[in-house]
Amino acid sequence: MRKITILISLASLLLFLSTTVWAAGTKEQAEAMVKKAIAFYKANGKEKAFAEISNTKGKFVKGELYVFVYDMNGKCVAHGFNNKLIGVDLIEMRDPDNTFFVKERIKLVKEKGKGWQDYKYTNPTTKKMESKTAYVEKIDNYVFGCGVYK
Repeated sequence: MRKITILISLASLLLFLSTTVWAAGTKEQAEAMVKKAIAFYKANGKEKAFAEISNTKGKFVKGELYVFVYDMNGKCVAHGFNNKLIGVDLIEMRDPDNTFFVKERIKLVKEKGKGWQDYKYTNPTTKKMESKTAYVEKIDNYVFGCGVYK
């Protein structure tokens, strides 16, 4: 009986830890999510991909991790956390530190094709403004990204 209790406790702990890792997310998971979204985009086209990326319960949303996509002018075309941003020109959007983070990520992908960017954004889990780093990558005329709260 004691062995069963220990096994159940260990299984519960492992389940908790695995869901906690996804809820918080890692840089590796964020980058992998962007690569997965890009592969889906290439395989299914932009309409189907942007719809799935914008599905808040879809395959591109895991805990605090979600994919976002902007065109090269800063217009949001897909967002896994806030659908109200879709279709909105966000080029002038700033974080609390006055960082034009959409401009920065567009500049980053124009110059390097991909990379990491730091800024602050509302965490969908805690609903608080938090420091974040996002992996962004340019495909066609779009910036695909996914961030991790620090």
